[in-house]
Amino acid sequence: MTDTKPRKGMPDPKLGQDEFTRRFLTQFRDPAFRRLDGALDEIAAVAWEAYHGGRKAPLTRKAGAGFADPDYDLAQDWIDASDAIAKAQAAHDDAARPTRLLLINGASRSEHTCPGEMSKTWRLTEIARAAAVAEGASVDVLDLSRLSSEYGRKIYPCKTCFSTAAPLCHWPCSCYPNYSLGQTQDWMNAIYPMWVAAHGVMIVTPVNWYHSSSALKLMIDRLVCADGGNPDPTRTHGKDAEAAKKIELDGWDYPRHLAGRVYSVIVHGDAEGVTEVRRALSDWLSSMELVPASDVAHLERYIGYWQPYATNHAELDRDRAILQEVEIAARALARDAKRIRTEGVPRDSDLKGPRQK
Repeated sequence: MTDTKPRKGMPDPKLGQDEFTRRFLTQFRDPAFRRLDGALDEIAAVAWEAYHGGRKAPLTRKAGAGFADPDYDLAQDWIDASDAIAKAQAAHDDAARPTRLLLINGASRSEHTCPGEMSKTWRLTEIARAAAVAEGASVDVLDLSRLSSEYGRKIYPCKTCFSTAAPLCHWPCSCYPNYSLGQTQDWMNAIYPMWVAAHGVMIVTPVNWYHSSSALKLMIDRLVCADGGNPDPTRTHGKDAEAAKKIELDGWDYPRHLAGRVYSVIVHGDAEGVTEVRRALSDWLSSMELVPASDVAHLERYIGYWQPYATNHAELDRDRAILQEVEIAARALARDAKRIRTEGVPRDSDLKGPRQK
């Protein structure tokens, strides 16, 4: 008989009240808060109660009809996120709507924070947006640089519930918000519907230390629930690891929530790593059963190869070829997404995808 008992033994991260309170109050170090110290002490006490009691989801309601356990108390945040995904899927399936693309700026650099200058990635994303609109597509832009420049924009790390058992990973992710740990303002519940509504997705990213940016990787990890994730948390009684293991061993259908959407990947660098990052992103998207767009929609390019960072935008100005290639890529993605919407994914697709160089 297979042992499904979850393995334990890691150090307990639980804080005592003094350390919790100290950490909680560090967000109010601005001297302007000193006149509110009494009120902050009261707020910290309430936060401690929520933390000590493990009140992850203080607002819940009964799951209701359509769930394995209609009487289970589901987090209202998860219900709202699930409803938004359902609306996005309906929009995706509406043949009367124009082809919709999601363009993702994967760079963290922004003129609105410490770097003081926009990223080249943003410029390429804007070129792609204009070209896709000219091709007749409706375009959403997801600017991940907002994680570093906008108040309250966060993507928390994936807790890898999937690696315990596939059904423990819920679609959409139910790990956040976690009010007891102060893990709130997570952006992913707004990002999931953007992916679902799209017929085509283009990722534009720089190379950061031989990898994609940390902002992009956070989003990628949290999209694990889109590939095999469980759309009914009541089946696992929330996060009951042992129950999830048993369900998986009984046979998991591994739902592909983003399958059939078309993708394009554009990677640029200034020293090394463009091929490895482009391949990794393409492999990831293909593994989720997204369909690669035409070959011209996948680029791995160097801009200002081993040139000073101070002149990198000037190097892009001079590189007319890549500007034109990005425009061509966006137009190809829009056409391919429109064609697959109407014709479906051919058994032997003529969208061959990127050449492995």
